[in-house]
Amino acid sequence: MNAASGSPEPGANVQRSIGIGRNQGPIGAIGAADAMLKAAHVILVGRECVGAGYVTVIVRGDINAVRTATEAGAAAARPRRRTCFARRDPEPHEQVEKILPGGSAVLANIK
Repeated sequence: MNAASGSPEPGANVQRSIGIGRNQGPIGAIGAADAMLKAAHVILVGRECVGAGYVTVIVRGDINAVRTATEAGAAAARPRRRTCFARRDPEPHEQVEKILPGGSAVLANIK
């Protein structure tokens, strides 16, 4: 871990876990993303507006950081009853990379 930037060293063994949180409305999504990023060392990959006012936020990092981040994001949105679900995938298949925002470009930065 690079002490100055807080980011993993190049070549560090970082797992490719993804965390996904779906919220109702952009305000709930912003609050959830903020809580996710403050709770753990994860990278915000992107957000997707999926229709009917729902917004999905996607983060990446090692499995423990993603677990902590998704739990924090769900907890932040829970008082407003805006969280639809939070999901973690500890080791997504390489084909999944093709449909994620940023795809392999994001993965190259965290390997």
